[in-house]
Amino acid sequence: MRRILVAALAVLLPAAGAGAEPLRVCADPNNLPYSNDRGEGFENRIVDLLARDLGVAVEYTWWAQRRGFIRNTLKAGLCDVVAGVPATMDMLATTRPYYRSTYVFVTAAGRGLDIGSFDDPRLRSLTVGVQMIGDDFSNAPPAHALSRRGIVRNVRGYLVYGDYTKPNPTARIVDAVASGELDVAVVWGPQAGYFAAHEAVPLTLTPVAPRIDGPVPPMVFDIAMGVRKDDDALRNRLGAALERNRDAIDRVLADYGVPRAP
Repeated sequence: MRRILVAALAVLLPAAGAGAEPLRVCADPNNLPYSNDRGEGFENRIVDLLARDLGVAVEYTWWAQRRGFIRNTLKAGLCDVVAGVPATMDMLATTRPYYRSTYVFVTAAGRGLDIGSFDDPRLRSLTVGVQMIGDDFSNAPPAHALSRRGIVRNVRGYLVYGDYTKPNPTARIVDAVASGELDVAVVWGPQAGYFAAHEAVPLTLTPVAPRIDGPVPPMVFDIAMGVRKDDDALRNRLGAALERNRDAIDRVLADYGVPRAP
């Protein structure tokens, strides 16, 4: 009887994407809150939403998201989609954005450090953490904002990639605020929101101001899906699926504590 029921269900409910090309996604296997190889990131969940909408399976190519990530994955033909890229990323064709987030100030709740602006004079005496991409501060908008105001000696840098030999490598800067190693940190919103919710002490997140500070990239970014430049068909399919699933995507982002900017 059980075999008959299974056979009947197989006829009535064919596997999603049967006979269709899978959605081939380039992603990092150790990069929460965005993605990991256990499917626990919010980009994993959003990709699953899109795949179900399109009636296809998901197939991942895992690669650490460092310099060369796009070249070694999507441009090498190993996969076709990169989730969570800036909508203005020149090397890819991007969908319309599906969320907008901002850098935030992270402080320990209850300390009275209600910092919301780079012009707050307390930043000159507090220990301040910023995320770095390279071995200097030249490529991080918050570091530019602090440096332009002469706030340098009391600033501590934390590589945005973190220690990749450990789980959740980008959590270190938020951990440092929770432990008291830092008084305040300026952190990209999705990372701040997710890791702050997992700390043992309550943390406060405040969107930075001003959003545009001099001739450097802004503090607020629109985030989209990226495909190869000549893949208009896939970009359009993804864009339509993103629009159809906008409410569900918003719920996923809320579940992960992603700060949204209007």
